[in-house]
Amino acid sequence: MALEAVLRHPRIWRGNALAGGVPAVPTGFAELDAVLPGGGWPCGALTELLVPARGIGELGLLMPALARLTCAGKRVVWLAPPHLPYAPALAAAGIDLPHLALVRAAGRRDALWAAEQALRAGSCYALLAWLPTPGYQHLRRLAVAAEASRAFLALFRPPQAAAESSPACLRLALEPAEGGLQVRVLKRRGAPLAAPLLLPVKRPFHALGRAALSRPFARDARAARGLGLPVHA
Repeated sequence: MALEAVLRHPRIWRGNALAGGVPAVPTGFAELDAVLPGGGWPCGALTELLVPARGIGELGLLMPALARLTCAGKRVVWLAPPHLPYAPALAAAGIDLPHLALVRAAGRRDALWAAEQALRAGSCYALLAWLPTPGYQHLRRLAVAAEASRAFLALFRPPQAAAESSPACLRLALEPAEGGLQVRVLKRRGAPLAAPLLLPVKRPFHALGRAALSRPFARDARAARGLGLPVHA
């Protein structure tokens, strides 16, 4: 009986099966939900999306979940995106803009601190982060902060990161493909997934505009607020 109780714990799973009892946000893609523990993006955990280039559909993959959260009045935070988010495209994808916050960070140290604060605040239900070359110790700090939260944490990284160790519970490698986006599940809480998925994700998805956030922040903040996005330094 004691062993059965242990095996029912959400952090324990058999090697030939998906973990059960994992809180998750449905991705909006039935094929992807079917192969993810909990049936969606894992909450209280770190997810890595390995992307070879920007604009291949990586944001379109996340839009259904973000729309679900913001329309339910739950806060979503974008941390240090490489370009200014394009509010009309986000609104067209179903995002309720008053519940989307944009946080700018000057460097990796500030971005890591901001990510931890957002996760520990208790009011963030999804955090999308673009961090420059995080090391394992940085990833571990993010994973620990995510575990203490109820948020879905997605970190965008280059494909080369697949060769590095990571505390992420879910790692997906994304590739553009005819008809959508090819998704390979590199790591999940459960048995490996041999075959990639082809998801009907629109690409390019123009959620990020051409304005880089490396410009003076005051000008970027005015532009973002003019589009209805809350912006924080």
